[in-house]
Amino acid sequence: MTSKERHNRIDLDADSAIGIAVRELRTRRGMTARELAQGSGVSAAMISRIESGQVSPSISTLQQLSDALNVPLVNLFRGTAGGRCDFTHVKSGEGIKSKRIFDGHVHDYVNLAFHARWDIQFEARQVKMTRQDVRPPEYIGSGVVFVYILSGSAIYQYGSREVKVETGDSLCLDAEMNYGFKELLTDELEMLTVQAERRN
Repeated sequence: MTSKERHNRIDLDADSAIGIAVRELRTRRGMTARELAQGSGVSAAMISRIESGQVSPSISTLQQLSDALNVPLVNLFRGTAGGRCDFTHVKSGEGIKSKRIFDGHVHDYVNLAFHARWDIQFEARQVKMTRQDVRPPEYIGSGVVFVYILSGSAIYQYGSREVKVETGDSLCLDAEMNYGFKELLTDELEMLTVQAERRN
């Protein structure tokens, strides 16, 4: 295969992937090609050719489509990366075990996942805390935090709000306000915590 043939094959694959992304995003929003054409200023005939991978649309055309679909431009390129992606499988009992010491308070946690892309960062931890004489740490950060109580009960504080959490309860909160456990009500508490935030 010549260099030109390889280049044309790559272009064809990228065009097809972009076309599939446009069609999936359009149908997911319940839009017809004509409705997308009216909203974007791109002709219905051109949209049909893009969705079937018959043309290489310009960046300005793709920007018009992404605006009409109300998605970032990069979403139209999601299938062009081929098989390149990060994938992690942590077996039961594995993960990176760590100990956090904060103003005299100590708790153990296991890092189950860390995933960083150009747009978001994601972390998941399994945390085990014991009742101690010092208060557990408070946090403030960015993004969104999800907490699922695996066992035990405690008083959780978010800003000025306090809530009692027990086994099976979950919390989801914006991390921009101070948050954390105020008091453990059982000798031990175990939880799963997940945080996702936009990368700058």
